[in-house]
Amino acid sequence: MKEYDIIIIGSGAGLDILDVAVEHGRKTAFIDRGPSGGTCLNVGCIPSKMLIFPADRIMEIRESAKLGIDVKINNIDFSAIMDRMHQVVDTDRDRIHKYLEESGDMDFYNETAEFVDDYTLKAGAETIKAKQIYIASGTRPVIPPLKGLDHVEYLTNETLLNLTAPPKSLVIIGGGYIGVEFAHFFEAMGTEVTILEMGSRLLPDEEPEVSAFLQMALSRRMTVHTLCQAESVGPGVGGGVSVSFKQTATGQKGHVRAERLLIAAGRRSNADLLKVEKSGIIVDDHGFIMVDAHLETNKKGIYAVGDANGRELFTHTAHAEAAVAAANGIHGHKETMDYHAAPHAVFTHPQIASVGLKEEEAGRSHKIMVGRADYADTALGTAMMENEGFAKIILEQTTGKILGGHIIGPWASTIIQEVVNAMAVGGGLDEIASGIHIHPALSELVVKALFNARPADE
Repeated sequence: MKEYDIIIIGSGAGLDILDVAVEHGRKTAFIDRGPSGGTCLNVGCIPSKMLIFPADRIMEIRESAKLGIDVKINNIDFSAIMDRMHQVVDTDRDRIHKYLEESGDMDFYNETAEFVDDYTLKAGAETIKAKQIYIASGTRPVIPPLKGLDHVEYLTNETLLNLTAPPKSLVIIGGGYIGVEFAHFFEAMGTEVTILEMGSRLLPDEEPEVSAFLQMALSRRMTVHTLCQAESVGPGVGGGVSVSFKQTATGQKGHVRAERLLIAAGRRSNADLLKVEKSGIIVDDHGFIMVDAHLETNKKGIYAVGDANGRELFTHTAHAEAAVAAANGIHGHKETMDYHAAPHAVFTHPQIASVGLKEEEAGRSHKIMVGRADYADTALGTAMMENEGFAKIILEQTTGKILGGHIIGPWASTIIQEVVNAMAVGGGLDEIASGIHIHPALSELVVKALFNARPADE
């Protein structure tokens, strides 16, 4: 058995911890079954956003008529879009893998790992042990126990990256982040899309007004069914796949046929593949590794970061968690992970960005003010003829401190950053208003929303 100071599992956020371990001269084992780079690089944010960016440009062209521009799309080279995505992903993955294989600063195990005892793992043929272990093992798609699913071919957010041509029609089971992003992409590529969402609205974790606006916008381009439970799937008459469903509010049954089926029912932790229970590590009811505020599990010296702990399934949060866990384990600090200003974005069309509390949850614990502004309230928004997008900011009434921000519209993921930065330092209206904002620019949307804030009970 080989003994190490540190064992790191997973080459997503785990690479951040590896850098710290190597810098401080720790004897380190790094385990990653591949592909190198983790979920984000290989099947997550990087490939999906490289596909969605062309879809965004297609939508801009479609919508340019309102600006008096008569333009048509003559051709969409799906193969070129996919090839460009694969080239970028393959280059970065190969670079990371080469570093791991050739670096003499740690022992690299390009193997599947599993715990076999306390603080002990088997990686390939080797059994290794360390008093300090970092788990960054990521997630995989949830495949629901849907009748007939074992007998039809279906796509996930991972396997769809191997398509060489867009399907003529696609039914998507799931209206969460993955579902609405790829619905936007495939519809822009010319696919007839149907979304089946079992909840009452798309993106159930977003501000309700944001979800409602998104559903309205997507329904102009595709068929969206909410409160719709998929019950079974099977081969379609004449080919493809047929999905039978029930409207949960009415009990009415129906079915939809499409060339392809995409399962976008969420993500599940890979902790079960590691057999973490053999080291006494506790997981929650959904299989995610439970951690405390320091990102340490119930086993002293074992930390879980990123998707493995299920706190927030976003890459930028995973990197922040890795920094905290490394500081606590390697440096011996007692830093806590603060999520109050951790933002996220949904790269559908229109784009969505959010940080902090929603109005309803903020109102349960604070006396609040709510400010709202439309893109059209700004000079640039008017110039863009952006007549529907908006920003909503929630503030604590007595202090003016920002508790949450929600934006839907062009470049929401960029505009939200000013709100994030203010929240990170406990700031609010005064801090943002004290800065000089470019005019005309979309950053004025946040200022407008803040100055429109009124007590929520008025």
